[in-house]
Amino acid sequence: MAASRTEDEASKLGQVSWALFDWANQPFFTLVTTFIFGPYFSGVLVAGVQEAQLLQELGRAPSPAELRQIQEAAHAAGTAAWAFTRTASGILLAVLSPFLGAMADVTGRRKPYILVFQIMTAIGCALLWFALPGEVGLIPAISFAIILATIGAEFAIVFNNALLPGIVRPERMGWLSGLGWGLGYTGGLVSLFLMLAVRDPALVGLAPAGSPPLFGLDPATYEVERLIGPASALWMAVFVIPMFLFTPDGRPTGVRPLDAMRDGARDLWSTVLQVARYHNAFLYLLAYMIYNDGLAAVLDFGGVYARGTFGWSTVTQGIFGIIIILFAIPGCFFGGRIDDRLGSRRTILLTTGGVIVATAGILSVSRDEVLFFIHVGELPAERGLFASPHEMVFLAFAILLGICMGPMQAASRTLIGRLAPPGMSGKFYGLFALSGRATVWMAPMAIAIVTTATQTPRWGVAVILPFLLIGFGLLWLGVREPSPAVQRTEPAA
Repeated sequence: MAASRTEDEASKLGQVSWALFDWANQPFFTLVTTFIFGPYFSGVLVAGVQEAQLLQELGRAPSPAELRQIQEAAHAAGTAAWAFTRTASGILLAVLSPFLGAMADVTGRRKPYILVFQIMTAIGCALLWFALPGEVGLIPAISFAIILATIGAEFAIVFNNALLPGIVRPERMGWLSGLGWGLGYTGGLVSLFLMLAVRDPALVGLAPAGSPPLFGLDPATYEVERLIGPASALWMAVFVIPMFLFTPDGRPTGVRPLDAMRDGARDLWSTVLQVARYHNAFLYLLAYMIYNDGLAAVLDFGGVYARGTFGWSTVTQGIFGIIIILFAIPGCFFGGRIDDRLGSRRTILLTTGGVIVATAGILSVSRDEVLFFIHVGELPAERGLFASPHEMVFLAFAILLGICMGPMQAASRTLIGRLAPPGMSGKFYGLFALSGRATVWMAPMAIAIVTTATQTPRWGVAVILPFLLIGFGLLWLGVREPSPAVQRTEPAA
Protein backbone atom coordinates (compact mmCIF):
# COMPACT_ATOMS: atom_id res chain seq x y z
CA MET A 1 0.00 0.00 0.00
CA ALA A 2 1.44 3.36 -0.96
CA ALA A 3 2.22 5.89 1.72
CA SER A 4 -0.24 8.76 2.08
CA ARG A 5 0.74 11.96 0.37
CA THR A 6 -0.07 15.61 0.85
CA GLU A 7 -1.17 17.97 -1.85
CA ASP A 8 2.42 19.06 -2.46
CA GLU A 9 4.60 16.03 -1.83
CA ALA A 10 4.90 12.43 -0.70
CA SER A 11 5.83 11.34 2.79
CA LYS A 12 9.49 11.26 3.82
CA LEU A 13 9.38 7.48 3.51
CA GLY A 14 8.04 7.77 -0.02
CA GLN A 15 10.75 10.26 -0.99
CA VAL A 16 13.62 8.24 0.47
CA SER A 17 12.20 5.11 -1.17
CA TRP A 18 12.30 6.94 -4.50
CA ALA A 19 15.95 7.90 -3.92
CA LEU A 20 16.76 4.28 -3.00
CA PHE A 21 16.03 3.37 -6.63
CA ASP A 22 19.52 4.66 -7.57
CA TRP A 23 21.08 2.46 -4.88
CA ALA A 24 19.13 -0.51 -6.26
CA ASN A 25 20.28 -0.06 -9.86
CA GLN A 26 23.84 1.21 -9.44
CA PRO A 27 25.56 -2.23 -9.13
CA PHE A 28 24.54 -2.95 -12.71
CA PHE A 29 26.38 0.14 -13.96
CA THR A 30 29.33 -0.16 -11.56
CA LEU A 31 29.95 -3.91 -11.65
CA VAL A 32 28.56 -5.00 -15.02
CA THR A 33 29.16 -2.22 -17.53
CA THR A 34 32.14 -0.37 -16.06
CA PHE A 35 34.62 -2.11 -13.77
CA ILE A 36 34.15 -5.89 -13.65
CA PHE A 37 32.00 -7.73 -16.20
CA GLY A 38 32.79 -5.43 -19.14
CA PRO A 39 36.54 -6.03 -18.79
CA TYR A 40 35.85 -9.77 -18.28
CA PHE A 41 33.73 -9.87 -21.45
CA SER A 42 36.42 -8.11 -23.45
CA GLY A 43 39.58 -9.52 -21.88
CA VAL A 44 38.58 -13.13 -21.16
CA LEU A 45 35.39 -14.12 -22.91
CA VAL A 46 36.35 -12.66 -26.31
CA ALA A 47 40.10 -11.97 -26.19
CA GLY A 48 40.83 -15.29 -24.48
CA VAL A 49 39.11 -17.23 -27.23
CA GLN A 50 40.77 -15.13 -29.93
CA GLU A 51 44.24 -15.60 -28.44
CA ALA A 52 43.76 -19.39 -28.22
CA GLN A 53 42.65 -19.50 -31.86
CA LEU A 54 45.62 -17.45 -33.06
CA LEU A 55 48.06 -19.60 -31.13
CA GLN A 56 46.48 -22.72 -32.59
CA GLU A 57 46.75 -21.31 -36.11
CA LEU A 58 50.44 -20.53 -35.51
CA GLY A 59 51.05 -24.21 -34.79
CA ARG A 60 54.22 -23.71 -32.75
CA ALA A 61 55.54 -21.93 -29.71
CA PRO A 62 55.51 -18.18 -30.49
CA SER A 63 58.50 -15.91 -30.08
CA PRO A 64 58.12 -13.05 -27.57
CA ALA A 65 57.41 -10.62 -30.40
CA GLU A 66 54.83 -12.95 -31.96
CA LEU A 67 53.16 -13.53 -28.60
CA ARG A 68 52.87 -9.80 -28.03
CA GLN A 69 51.39 -9.32 -31.50
CA ILE A 70 48.88 -12.12 -30.89
CA GLN A 71 47.88 -10.65 -27.52
CA GLU A 72 47.44 -7.22 -29.09
CA ALA A 73 45.19 -8.66 -31.80
CA ALA A 74 43.17 -10.59 -29.20
CA HIS A 75 42.81 -7.45 -27.07
CA ALA A 76 41.63 -5.56 -30.16
CA ALA A 77 39.00 -8.22 -30.86
CA GLY A 78 37.73 -8.01 -27.29
CA THR A 79 37.60 -4.21 -27.32
CA ALA A 80 35.75 -4.22 -30.65
CA ALA A 81 33.22 -6.79 -29.44
CA TRP A 82 32.46 -4.72 -26.34
CA ALA A 83 32.26 -1.57 -28.48
CA PHE A 84 29.76 -3.14 -30.90
CA THR A 85 27.66 -4.32 -27.93
CA ARG A 86 27.59 -0.82 -26.43
CA THR A 87 26.86 0.66 -29.88
CA ALA A 88 23.77 -1.52 -30.26
CA SER A 89 22.55 -0.44 -26.82
CA GLY A 90 23.16 3.21 -27.65
CA ILE A 91 21.28 3.08 -30.96
CA LEU A 92 18.24 1.51 -29.32
CA LEU A 93 18.34 4.12 -26.55
CA ALA A 94 18.56 6.94 -29.09
CA VAL A 95 15.68 5.63 -31.21
CA LEU A 96 13.31 4.78 -28.36
CA SER A 97 14.03 7.62 -25.91
CA PRO A 98 11.71 10.25 -27.44
CA PHE A 99 8.76 7.86 -27.55
CA LEU A 100 9.21 6.38 -24.09
CA GLY A 101 9.95 9.81 -22.67
CA ALA A 102 6.59 10.97 -24.01
CA MET A 103 4.89 8.00 -22.38
CA ALA A 104 6.55 8.86 -19.07
CA ASP A 105 5.29 12.46 -19.33
CA VAL A 106 1.75 11.84 -20.52
CA THR A 107 0.36 8.50 -19.33
CA GLY A 108 0.37 9.40 -15.64
CA ARG A 109 1.18 6.05 -14.09
CA ARG A 110 4.87 5.10 -14.18
CA LYS A 111 5.28 2.13 -11.86
CA PRO A 112 3.92 -0.52 -14.30
CA TYR A 113 6.53 0.57 -16.87
CA ILE A 114 9.27 0.64 -14.24
CA LEU A 115 8.34 -2.92 -13.27
CA VAL A 116 8.52 -4.13 -16.88
CA PHE A 117 11.90 -2.52 -17.49
CA GLN A 118 13.33 -3.73 -14.18
CA ILE A 119 12.29 -7.27 -15.11
CA MET A 120 14.13 -6.82 -18.42
CA THR A 121 17.21 -5.72 -16.50
CA ALA A 122 16.97 -8.67 -14.12
CA ILE A 123 16.62 -11.18 -16.98
CA GLY A 124 19.59 -9.71 -18.85
CA CYS A 125 21.74 -9.73 -15.70
CA ALA A 126 20.75 -13.29 -14.78
CA LEU A 127 21.81 -14.55 -18.21
CA LEU A 128 25.38 -13.35 -17.61
CA TRP A 129 25.94 -16.40 -15.40
CA PHE A 130 26.21 -18.43 -18.61
CA ALA A 131 29.18 -16.39 -19.89
CA LEU A 132 31.54 -19.35 -19.62
CA PRO A 133 35.14 -18.76 -20.76
CA GLY A 134 36.04 -20.55 -23.97
CA GLU A 135 32.44 -20.85 -25.19
CA VAL A 136 32.69 -18.79 -28.36
CA GLY A 137 29.16 -19.70 -29.44
CA LEU A 138 27.73 -17.96 -26.37
CA ILE A 139 29.27 -14.56 -27.07
CA PRO A 140 26.34 -13.23 -29.21
CA ALA A 141 23.86 -14.38 -26.55
CA ILE A 142 25.84 -12.64 -23.80
CA SER A 143 25.99 -9.46 -25.91
CA PHE A 144 22.21 -9.64 -26.27
CA ALA A 145 21.85 -10.08 -22.51
CA ILE A 146 23.94 -6.96 -21.87
CA ILE A 147 21.89 -4.97 -24.40
CA LEU A 148 18.63 -6.18 -22.81
CA ALA A 149 19.79 -5.27 -19.31
CA THR A 150 21.09 -1.86 -20.44
CA ILE A 151 17.83 -0.93 -22.19
CA GLY A 152 15.82 -2.05 -19.17
CA ALA A 153 17.96 -0.14 -16.67
CA GLU A 154 18.11 3.09 -18.69
CA PHE A 155 14.38 3.27 -19.37
CA ALA A 156 13.46 2.31 -15.81
CA ILE A 157 15.47 5.39 -14.82
CA VAL A 158 13.48 7.52 -17.29
CA PHE A 159 10.17 6.53 -15.72
CA ASN A 160 11.51 6.76 -12.17
CA ASN A 161 12.78 10.28 -12.87
CA ALA A 162 9.31 11.19 -14.12
CA LEU A 163 7.96 10.47 -10.63
CA LEU A 164 10.11 13.19 -9.05
CA PRO A 165 7.99 16.31 -9.70
CA GLY A 166 4.93 14.60 -8.19
CA ILE A 167 6.49 13.54 -4.89
CA VAL A 168 8.40 16.62 -3.71
CA ARG A 169 7.96 20.40 -3.77
CA PRO A 170 9.91 22.20 -6.54
CA GLU A 171 12.27 23.90 -4.09
CA ARG A 172 13.33 20.50 -2.71
CA MET A 173 13.71 18.60 -5.98
CA GLY A 174 17.44 19.29 -6.11
CA TRP A 175 17.91 17.94 -2.60
CA LEU A 176 16.02 14.73 -3.32
CA SER A 177 17.74 14.26 -6.67
CA GLY A 178 21.09 14.74 -4.95
CA LEU A 179 20.16 12.19 -2.30
CA GLY A 180 19.48 9.64 -5.03
CA TRP A 181 22.79 10.50 -6.74
CA GLY A 182 24.67 10.06 -3.47
CA LEU A 183 22.95 6.78 -2.67
CA GLY A 184 23.86 5.56 -6.15
CA TYR A 185 27.56 6.31 -5.63
CA THR A 186 27.41 4.65 -2.21
CA GLY A 187 25.68 1.59 -3.65
CA GLY A 188 28.43 1.29 -6.23
CA LEU A 189 31.10 1.44 -3.53
CA VAL A 190 29.36 -1.12 -1.31
CA SER A 191 28.76 -3.54 -4.17
CA LEU A 192 32.40 -3.30 -5.27
CA PHE A 193 33.57 -3.96 -1.71
CA LEU A 194 31.28 -6.99 -1.39
CA MET A 195 32.55 -8.35 -4.70
CA LEU A 196 36.14 -8.01 -3.49
CA ALA A 197 35.28 -9.73 -0.22
CA VAL A 198 33.84 -12.71 -2.10
CA ARG A 199 36.61 -12.86 -4.72
CA ASP A 200 39.51 -12.43 -2.28
CA PRO A 201 38.35 -12.89 1.34
CA ALA A 202 41.92 -12.59 2.61
CA LEU A 203 42.03 -9.01 1.32
CA VAL A 204 39.40 -7.94 3.88
CA GLY A 205 40.48 -10.26 6.68
CA LEU A 206 37.79 -12.91 6.21
CA ALA A 207 40.22 -15.77 5.47
CA PRO A 208 43.93 -16.62 5.53
CA ALA A 209 46.15 -15.46 2.66
CA GLY A 210 45.77 -17.52 -0.48
CA SER A 211 42.23 -18.66 0.35
CA PRO A 212 39.86 -19.33 -2.56
CA PRO A 213 36.71 -17.25 -3.14
CA LEU A 214 33.86 -17.56 -0.67
CA PHE A 215 30.92 -19.95 -1.11
CA GLY A 216 33.04 -22.45 -3.06
CA LEU A 217 33.05 -20.33 -6.21
CA ASP A 218 35.55 -21.58 -8.80
CA PRO A 219 38.09 -18.96 -9.96
CA ALA A 220 39.16 -21.19 -12.86
CA THR A 221 35.76 -20.80 -14.53
CA TYR A 222 35.38 -17.16 -13.41
CA GLU A 223 32.31 -17.91 -11.33
CA VAL A 224 32.67 -14.69 -9.33
CA GLU A 225 32.69 -12.56 -12.49
CA ARG A 226 29.74 -14.51 -13.92
CA LEU A 227 27.83 -14.29 -10.63
CA ILE A 228 27.99 -10.50 -10.74
CA GLY A 229 25.06 -10.43 -13.19
CA PRO A 230 22.61 -12.52 -11.09
CA ALA A 231 23.83 -10.82 -7.89
CA SER A 232 23.13 -7.37 -9.40
CA ALA A 233 19.65 -8.56 -10.38
CA LEU A 234 19.00 -9.83 -6.82
CA TRP A 235 20.31 -6.59 -5.28
CA MET A 236 18.02 -4.59 -7.57
CA ALA A 237 14.99 -6.77 -6.82
CA VAL A 238 15.42 -6.36 -3.06
CA PHE A 239 16.17 -2.65 -2.87
CA VAL A 240 13.65 -1.47 -5.47
CA ILE A 241 10.77 -2.87 -3.38
CA PRO A 242 10.44 0.25 -1.14
CA MET A 243 9.87 2.44 -4.21
CA PHE A 244 6.98 0.21 -5.33
CA LEU A 245 5.51 0.07 -1.81
CA PHE A 246 5.89 3.60 -0.47
CA THR A 247 6.44 6.06 -3.35
CA PRO A 248 3.15 7.34 -4.79
CA ASP A 249 2.55 6.76 -8.48
CA GLY A 250 1.15 9.35 -10.85
CA ARG A 251 -2.58 9.49 -11.44
CA PRO A 252 -3.80 7.80 -14.65
CA THR A 253 -4.56 10.30 -17.41
CA GLY A 254 -6.49 7.94 -19.65
CA VAL A 255 -4.08 8.55 -22.55
CA ARG A 256 -3.16 5.32 -24.30
CA PRO A 257 0.57 4.54 -24.52
CA LEU A 258 0.58 4.37 -28.33
CA ASP A 259 -1.19 7.71 -28.57
CA ALA A 260 1.35 9.20 -26.14
CA MET A 261 4.23 7.88 -28.24
CA ARG A 262 2.77 9.28 -31.48
CA ASP A 263 1.95 12.68 -29.98
CA GLY A 264 5.33 12.76 -28.22
CA ALA A 265 7.21 12.31 -31.49
CA ARG A 266 5.21 15.12 -33.08
CA ASP A 267 5.78 17.40 -30.08
CA LEU A 268 9.50 16.59 -30.05
CA TRP A 269 9.95 17.81 -33.61
CA SER A 270 7.98 20.96 -32.86
CA THR A 271 10.12 21.58 -29.77
CA VAL A 272 13.37 21.14 -31.72
CA LEU A 273 12.24 23.73 -34.29
CA GLN A 274 11.20 26.12 -31.54
CA VAL A 275 14.37 25.73 -29.46
CA ALA A 276 16.59 26.10 -32.56
CA ARG A 277 15.66 29.79 -32.60
CA TYR A 278 17.61 30.24 -29.36
CA HIS A 279 21.08 29.97 -30.88
CA ASN A 280 23.06 30.10 -27.62
CA ALA A 281 21.14 27.34 -25.87
CA PHE A 282 20.81 25.21 -28.99
CA LEU A 283 24.56 25.33 -29.60
CA TYR A 284 25.12 24.31 -25.99
CA LEU A 285 22.86 21.27 -26.43
CA LEU A 286 24.91 20.32 -29.49
CA ALA A 287 28.17 20.72 -27.56
CA TYR A 288 26.81 18.71 -24.62
CA MET A 289 25.65 15.94 -26.94
CA ILE A 290 29.19 15.55 -28.29
CA TYR A 291 31.35 15.90 -25.17
CA ASN A 292 28.96 13.82 -23.06
CA ASP A 293 29.30 11.02 -25.63
CA GLY A 294 33.06 11.21 -25.15
CA LEU A 295 32.78 11.08 -21.36
CA ALA A 296 30.43 8.08 -21.49
CA ALA A 297 32.89 6.27 -23.75
CA VAL A 298 35.81 6.94 -21.38
CA LEU A 299 33.83 5.40 -18.53
CA ASP A 300 32.76 2.45 -20.67
CA PHE A 301 36.21 1.62 -22.03
CA GLY A 302 38.65 2.75 -19.33
CA GLY A 303 38.41 -0.54 -17.44
CA VAL A 304 38.54 -2.56 -20.68
CA TYR A 305 41.68 -0.70 -21.78
CA ALA A 306 43.31 -1.22 -18.38
CA ARG A 307 42.66 -4.95 -18.32
CA GLY A 308 44.00 -5.42 -21.83
CA THR A 309 47.09 -3.29 -21.17
CA PHE A 310 48.06 -4.51 -17.71
CA GLY A 311 46.32 -7.88 -17.46
CA TRP A 312 44.67 -6.78 -14.21
CA SER A 313 42.82 -9.37 -12.16
CA THR A 314 39.22 -8.89 -11.07
CA VAL A 315 40.42 -7.91 -7.60
CA THR A 316 42.68 -5.20 -9.03
CA GLN A 317 39.85 -3.96 -11.26
CA GLY A 318 37.60 -3.75 -8.20
CA ILE A 319 40.14 -1.78 -6.15
CA PHE A 320 40.66 0.50 -9.13
CA GLY A 321 36.91 1.15 -9.29
CA ILE A 322 36.72 1.95 -5.57
CA ILE A 323 39.57 4.46 -5.88
CA ILE A 324 37.91 6.25 -8.82
CA ILE A 325 34.53 6.49 -7.07
CA LEU A 326 36.13 7.73 -3.83
CA PHE A 327 37.69 10.60 -5.77
CA ALA A 328 34.52 11.26 -7.75
CA ILE A 329 32.41 11.95 -4.65
CA PRO A 330 34.44 14.93 -3.30
CA GLY A 331 34.82 16.07 -6.90
CA CYS A 332 31.03 16.51 -7.03
CA PHE A 333 31.01 18.38 -3.72
CA PHE A 334 33.75 20.87 -4.59
CA GLY A 335 32.48 21.13 -8.15
CA GLY A 336 29.28 22.67 -6.82
CA ARG A 337 31.28 25.38 -5.09
CA ILE A 338 33.30 26.02 -8.23
CA ASP A 339 30.03 26.28 -10.19
CA ASP A 340 28.69 28.89 -7.75
CA ARG A 341 31.92 30.93 -7.95
CA LEU A 342 32.90 30.65 -11.63
CA GLY A 343 29.61 29.85 -13.33
CA SER A 344 28.46 26.67 -15.03
CA ARG A 345 30.11 27.29 -18.41
CA ARG A 346 33.55 27.89 -16.93
CA THR A 347 33.15 24.88 -14.65
CA ILE A 348 32.32 22.67 -17.64
CA LEU A 349 35.26 24.03 -19.60
CA LEU A 350 37.61 23.47 -16.66
CA THR A 351 36.45 19.93 -15.95
CA THR A 352 36.14 18.92 -19.61
CA GLY A 353 39.71 20.12 -20.06
CA GLY A 354 40.64 17.88 -17.14
CA VAL A 355 38.87 14.93 -18.75
CA ILE A 356 40.71 15.59 -22.02
CA VAL A 357 44.07 15.63 -20.20
CA ALA A 358 43.11 12.50 -18.25
CA THR A 359 42.02 10.64 -21.40
CA ALA A 360 45.19 11.58 -23.26
CA GLY A 361 47.24 10.55 -20.24
CA ILE A 362 45.51 7.18 -20.02
CA LEU A 363 46.17 6.58 -23.70
CA SER A 364 49.81 7.58 -23.26
CA VAL A 365 50.45 4.44 -21.21
CA SER A 366 51.38 1.19 -22.92
CA ARG A 367 53.13 -2.00 -21.84
CA ASP A 368 56.54 -0.34 -22.09
CA GLU A 369 55.97 3.44 -22.29
CA VAL A 370 54.36 6.30 -20.41
CA LEU A 371 53.50 9.76 -21.72
CA PHE A 372 53.78 8.31 -25.24
CA PHE A 373 57.57 8.47 -25.56
CA ILE A 374 59.16 7.78 -22.14
CA HIS A 375 60.41 4.20 -22.18
CA VAL A 376 60.07 2.51 -18.77
CA GLY A 377 60.69 -1.09 -19.77
CA GLU A 378 58.39 -4.05 -20.11
CA LEU A 379 55.64 -4.48 -17.54
CA PRO A 380 57.00 -6.77 -14.77
CA ALA A 381 55.17 -10.08 -14.52
CA GLU A 382 55.49 -10.13 -10.73
CA ARG A 383 54.64 -6.82 -9.08
CA GLY A 384 52.63 -5.33 -6.25
CA LEU A 385 49.32 -3.50 -6.53
CA PHE A 386 49.72 -0.59 -8.99
CA ALA A 387 53.49 -0.92 -8.35
CA SER A 388 54.84 -0.45 -11.88
CA PRO A 389 55.54 3.02 -13.33
CA HIS A 390 53.04 2.23 -16.07
CA GLU A 391 50.22 1.64 -13.57
CA MET A 392 51.16 4.59 -11.36
CA VAL A 393 50.89 7.00 -14.28
CA PHE A 394 47.67 5.36 -15.49
CA LEU A 395 46.14 5.56 -12.01
CA ALA A 396 47.12 9.22 -11.60
CA PHE A 397 45.32 10.19 -14.82
CA ALA A 398 42.34 7.97 -13.91
CA ILE A 399 42.04 9.79 -10.57
CA LEU A 400 42.01 13.10 -12.45
CA LEU A 401 39.17 11.69 -14.55
CA GLY A 402 37.28 10.70 -11.39
CA ILE A 403 37.69 14.17 -9.88
CA CYS A 404 36.45 15.93 -13.03
CA MET A 405 33.58 13.74 -14.21
CA GLY A 406 31.13 14.52 -11.38
CA PRO A 407 31.25 18.33 -11.55
CA MET A 408 31.34 18.12 -15.35
CA GLN A 409 27.99 16.30 -15.36
CA ALA A 410 26.45 18.38 -12.56
CA ALA A 411 27.41 21.73 -14.11
CA SER A 412 26.09 20.56 -17.48
CA ARG A 413 22.66 20.03 -15.96
CA THR A 414 22.81 23.43 -14.24
CA LEU A 415 23.82 25.36 -17.36
CA ILE A 416 20.82 24.31 -19.41
CA GLY A 417 18.58 25.72 -16.68
CA ARG A 418 20.46 29.02 -16.85
CA LEU A 419 20.23 29.18 -20.63
CA ALA A 420 16.54 28.26 -20.93
CA PRO A 421 14.24 31.27 -21.45
CA PRO A 422 11.46 31.78 -18.89
CA GLY A 423 8.56 29.45 -19.52
CA MET A 424 10.63 27.01 -21.59
CA SER A 425 12.72 25.22 -18.97
CA GLY A 426 10.66 22.04 -19.26
CA LYS A 427 11.21 21.79 -23.00
CA PHE A 428 14.89 22.57 -22.71
CA TYR A 429 15.39 19.96 -19.99
CA GLY A 430 13.51 17.45 -22.14
CA LEU A 431 15.90 18.10 -25.03
CA PHE A 432 18.83 18.03 -22.62
CA ALA A 433 17.84 14.52 -21.52
CA LEU A 434 17.38 13.45 -25.13
CA SER A 435 20.70 14.92 -26.27
CA GLY A 436 22.42 12.88 -23.57
CA ARG A 437 21.23 9.73 -25.34
CA ALA A 438 20.86 10.75 -28.98
CA THR A 439 24.48 10.11 -30.00
CA VAL A 440 25.65 7.86 -27.17
CA TRP A 441 26.22 5.16 -29.80
CA MET A 442 28.63 7.19 -31.94
CA ALA A 443 31.81 6.94 -29.85
CA PRO A 444 31.47 3.16 -29.24
CA MET A 445 30.81 2.62 -32.95
CA ALA A 446 33.87 4.69 -33.88
CA ILE A 447 35.95 2.72 -31.36
CA ALA A 448 34.72 -0.57 -32.82
CA ILE A 449 35.47 0.45 -36.42
CA VAL A 450 38.94 1.90 -35.73
CA THR A 451 39.95 -0.96 -33.43
CA THR A 452 38.87 -3.54 -36.01
CA ALA A 453 40.62 -1.69 -38.83
CA THR A 454 43.92 -1.11 -37.01
CA GLN A 455 43.90 -4.19 -34.75
CA THR A 456 45.11 -1.80 -32.04
CA PRO A 457 42.87 -0.98 -29.06
CA ARG A 458 44.94 2.12 -28.30
CA TRP A 459 44.03 3.72 -31.63
CA GLY A 460 40.42 2.64 -31.19
CA VAL A 461 40.02 4.23 -27.76
CA ALA A 462 41.89 7.32 -28.99
CA VAL A 463 38.85 8.32 -31.09
CA ILE A 464 37.24 9.44 -27.81
CA LEU A 465 39.48 12.52 -27.81
CA PRO A 466 37.88 14.20 -30.87
CA PHE A 467 34.45 13.97 -29.22
CA LEU A 468 35.76 15.72 -26.10
CA LEU A 469 37.74 18.31 -28.09
CA ILE A 470 34.89 19.19 -30.47
CA GLY A 471 32.42 19.53 -27.60
CA PHE A 472 34.92 21.67 -25.68
CA GLY A 473 35.52 23.86 -28.73
CA LEU A 474 31.81 24.43 -29.39
CA LEU A 475 31.23 25.37 -25.78
CA TRP A 476 34.26 27.68 -25.61
CA LEU A 477 33.74 29.47 -28.92
CA GLY A 478 29.97 29.48 -29.35
CA VAL A 479 28.19 29.44 -25.97
CA ARG A 480 27.85 32.36 -23.59
CA GLU A 481 26.39 32.12 -20.12
CA PRO A 482 24.05 35.04 -19.33
CA SER A 483 24.39 36.95 -16.09
CA PRO A 484 21.76 36.31 -13.41
CA ALA A 485 20.12 39.65 -14.25
CA VAL A 486 19.76 38.66 -17.91
CA GLN A 487 18.36 35.28 -16.90
CA ARG A 488 15.65 37.01 -14.88
CA THR A 489 14.67 39.56 -17.50
CA GLU A 490 14.86 37.65 -20.78
CA PRO A 491 11.34 37.61 -22.26
CA ALA A 492 9.48 34.38 -22.65
CA ALA A 493 8.98 32.93 -26.06
